[in-house]
Amino acid sequence: MFLGYIVFHKYEIRIFKAKEREVNFLEIDYSVIQSMPDGDTLHGILQLHKGIFGSGDDLINKMKEKPRLLVMIAKLNENVIGYKVGYELDSRTFYSWLGGVSADYRKHGIASRLLGLQHQFLKENGYHIVQTKTMNKWRDMLILNIKHGFDVMETYTDKKGRQKIVLEKKLIDLKETTL
Repeated sequence: MFLGYIVFHKYEIRIFKAKEREVNFLEIDYSVIQSMPDGDTLHGILQLHKGIFGSGDDLINKMKEKPRLLVMIAKLNENVIGYKVGYELDSRTFYSWLGGVSADYRKHGIASRLLGLQHQFLKENGYHIVQTKTMNKWRDMLILNIKHGFDVMETYTDKKGRQKIVLEKKLIDLKETTL
């Protein structure tokens, strides 16, 4: 576990270990993929997904079924350490579906960076709204979304009896589009 602070410098994260008075730089590569990722990247996503969520048996098939799949990746030394996957609901609405960061690299702004890159891409490609769902047990994700401008729209209980929280963020002020 790292103690101290982080600073972004062109895809680098500076990590200061307070106890050892040592500064390490992590050169993290972020990428945007508008289709199914290649073999190594897809394998890295699956491994990370299983580590975070406990399973991912049908993830590849589910990803293949999604319209206009968009995948954001954070890699360190060619290893996937973070990802964010989403897809189009309609021409104006995008669904931010799955994502996570390796436990070894959490609390360093990687999830925020992936979210920011996703939203930048969505704005540049004409989406007006991004929607996501989460649960109370994923509090860090709930807090991250709220910090980045999402509003809670509703809650519901799914078929498995789990309480879900639906959040949305306006990417484009609708007033601007009518001017």
